[in-house]
Amino acid sequence: MFALISVAMVVAIPGVLTTAGLKNSWWAGLALTGAAVGGVFAKVWAERYQQMVTRRDESELSILEGCLVNTRGHLPTVRQLEPRRLGVHPAARLEAPDSAQDVAETMPVYVPRDIDEKIRTRIVRGGFVLLVGDSTAGKSRTAYEAVAATVPNHVVIAPANRAAVRAGLDQGMRVGNCVVWLNDLEHYLGADGLNRQMLVRVLSGTRHTVVVATIRAVELARFTDESGADDAARQAFRAAREVLELVDDEVRIERSLSAAERRRAQERVWDPRIADAVQHSEEYGLAEYLAAGPALLRDWRNGWDVGAHPRGAALVAAAIDARRAGLEPPLPSRLLEELAGQYLRRRGGERLRPEPVDVAWEWALRAQRATTALMTGSAKRGYDVFDYLVDTVQRENTPETFVPESALRAAVDYADGPEAMTIGTTAYSQGHFATALFACSAATRWSTDHSGPEHPDTLTTRANLAFILQRLGRLEEAEREGRAVLQICTRVLGQEHPETLTARAILALKLSELGRLEEAEREHRAVLDIRTRVLGSDHPDTRASLNYLTGVRSLLNKSAELP
Repeated sequence: MFALISVAMVVAIPGVLTTAGLKNSWWAGLALTGAAVGGVFAKVWAERYQQMVTRRDESELSILEGCLVNTRGHLPTVRQLEPRRLGVHPAARLEAPDSAQDVAETMPVYVPRDIDEKIRTRIVRGGFVLLVGDSTAGKSRTAYEAVAATVPNHVVIAPANRAAVRAGLDQGMRVGNCVVWLNDLEHYLGADGLNRQMLVRVLSGTRHTVVVATIRAVELARFTDESGADDAARQAFRAAREVLELVDDEVRIERSLSAAERRRAQERVWDPRIADAVQHSEEYGLAEYLAAGPALLRDWRNGWDVGAHPRGAALVAAAIDARRAGLEPPLPSRLLEELAGQYLRRRGGERLRPEPVDVAWEWALRAQRATTALMTGSAKRGYDVFDYLVDTVQRENTPETFVPESALRAAVDYADGPEAMTIGTTAYSQGHFATALFACSAATRWSTDHSGPEHPDTLTTRANLAFILQRLGRLEEAEREGRAVLQICTRVLGQEHPETLTARAILALKLSELGRLEEAEREHRAVLDIRTRVLGSDHPDTRASLNYLTGVRSLLNKSAELP
């Protein structure tokens, strides 16, 4: 489901699959049988067999291509995977000449966290476990150590991206006991991605299944923050919140070590990387320092110096802003180079003595701290940026650190529907309403083409369009769009569906803006009556409707008092 902008901030080859260990050889036989039987039985039966085979083969290929496999092409078990394959940040090597070379290529020894027992108990029980914390707080390593200690023989389903989620969960229903690993959960949410129905189905199976996910705190806040929320605000990121509502336990991972954790770290200083990190544990978190977050942040900022690596720094800044705008990695080089050129000009252009483009890319991709780089990827595959940098800039959250409007508009050209809608939300929150309209229009076109004109995602993007039009003062257009959305919602979903009621409430707000207070009062009263009966008087949506109705009636009374 697309996010709705609020008032407050308003997507076979049987032999290959058999080699991969995915056991579909009988489906290959069925395909041949279907072709032979077609000459004897009705053609429709052969076509049905072939369609069934094709669907199954496509699903298995998606698993092979979209999920982690081991060196033999099989879905791996927990014990067969290195932490880095599951998104655990590598540790920076020590540069001292006497550093221990025998640990240089391994993960640092794990320092037990205070919440380990709680997480492991939840994993044994099964269900949906979510670890929340800052970038480099140690979420992924803590989660990995927990599954390795409790369910080492479970098969790991680790989709590479949002498009692979559905096939991954389908496979999870068939392979037996499994861990569904969703590192950086936000990358799996959105249209064609993870939804409530998928999770309910995989978690209600008869095998032991546990969904282990991580999410950065700033991303969780984006989905769940309802401070000052009204009816439209609660609609924002509704599908994401429906997924998050299934979490059995949300575990917070603190960036800084507790006193007990620091003592456990002191007991492991035989690992020179732990020994080095402990010396800085008062200022930085252990995982933060091990992943070289602070050092890389300094490298990036120092790169802007005259004659240093200003073009490389600009590429990193472009990747940070593309992520913050709403694009998911991999990020296209063409976009990053375009934005980097803009950023360089703003900072002084040729006066910075920028290096050539190829040298800039080499610097940005070089492992500055032996194992950790500012950026990863290639021109062919696309790029990503160290998420520690994204979080650091995002936390500043000042007008000076807002994503430039030109970057938001440029990103739309490289976005799919869900990404375009997120870009629109970002633009709206920064006051760039024309760019928000541009992004939302792109999201609506994408959703209409991919899902159809009456799909809930399409209706949500159209409701977004109406909302932005209203904010731009184009009230008649906003009303027309709002009424069209309400008409389809009523016919397709029913009069009492939450989406229909939200569309109706937002239409009433538009009527108020147009000064048609009597019509607005009737709509708000009707929505309040239904919500009170269906949801109860204490539900947030019901209370919002009551506030709307009270406000409109106050305006009506004031209007009546005028001579």
